[in-house]
Amino acid sequence: MSWSPFSPQVLADPANGHHKLLGQCPVHRCDEFDPPFYTLSLYRDLETSLRDIGTFSSHYGQGPRFSEPAGLLSDPPQHTFYRRLLQQYFTPGAIEALAKPVTELMHRLIDDVLAGSEQFDLHDDIAFPLPVEIIADLLGVPKSELDQFKHWSDVQVAAMGAEDPSAYAQDQAAFLAYMHSHMSSRRQQIADGVQVPDDLLSLIAGARGTEGEFVAESDALSVLNQLLVGGNETTTSLITNAIWRLLEKPALWSELVANPELAEAVVEESLRFDPPVLGLWRNTTCPVELHGETIPQHAKVLMNYAAANRDADVFERPNEFDIHRPRKRHMSFGLGVHFCLGAPMARLEAVIALQILAERLPDLRLVDAGARIAPFFLWGRSHLPVAWR
Repeated sequence: MSWSPFSPQVLADPANGHHKLLGQCPVHRCDEFDPPFYTLSLYRDLETSLRDIGTFSSHYGQGPRFSEPAGLLSDPPQHTFYRRLLQQYFTPGAIEALAKPVTELMHRLIDDVLAGSEQFDLHDDIAFPLPVEIIADLLGVPKSELDQFKHWSDVQVAAMGAEDPSAYAQDQAAFLAYMHSHMSSRRQQIADGVQVPDDLLSLIAGARGTEGEFVAESDALSVLNQLLVGGNETTTSLITNAIWRLLEKPALWSELVANPELAEAVVEESLRFDPPVLGLWRNTTCPVELHGETIPQHAKVLMNYAAANRDADVFERPNEFDIHRPRKRHMSFGLGVHFCLGAPMARLEAVIALQILAERLPDLRLVDAGARIAPFFLWGRSHLPVAWR
């Protein structure tokens, strides 16, 4: 079947071709990337495969290239250790405690918008600074370095899907050096018995293995990197995607303005309809026979969340953006042991952002559809021009 995640039509709208993948080619091989990878798209196939970590492993990373296992991007028991370590920062109580700072930050960002011209960029002025400032604060990064921090986050995902990742090597090395220095300083304070802030950086820097030694720097830095990207990139796209779809049909925006309690339903439908992460990869540990095709051992397999979210066997009218859709589990945060740890934080930030935008900017309107973010496996707007009066 002729389908490519790199075609102009699919890059412009990833939903192009989903019906073909779901109906004609549930196992697809893409030879346009090095290494070639397979794609699974049916909801039932993802539901089975994502739970079967013995066959579809994360041991060599969840990106399109093979990488050494590190931190959360690994299989149990290594993955279990880091997930349990971080879980205390993502409990319901911990997430609830974030509501106040997220709300205060949203009001400050909108104050800045109202102090400027009537037109602004929703990505640059709201959707980017909100999650990046929250995760940067948890990682002990000074606010003065937020722009650089965001740039490094963009570099990580751009390199992950780039045809030539070496083009990003210098920026990646700079980020690694920064985080290494940042973490080493905190680790030395902990070793010296100095009182340190109670944040994620201290938790990761101070983590110790079974013998009482600090965990490997490579693992700790990998976790910091994953938190950086996962803590802002996807939430930024979630917010911009949701606002984009609401403003495309102004009646939907008016409905949210009149009923701000709909924000949670909007977020869930946005996640289903426009998943910020279109899919992530697994690595086969043995040959897999599926739908008459053989996926070989040691192959990269893209779990196509976006296509599974449009599977008509699970979702009625799957290509309609319906904020009143009955709740069913979408695949946008994955499934099983690798279900996104930061999902509650992303949901909280997006719901608060939508509610406060609806409250304070009720006349918000779309200027144009902006531009797509670059990485082919992510989906969001790099710019979204809007006006508030």
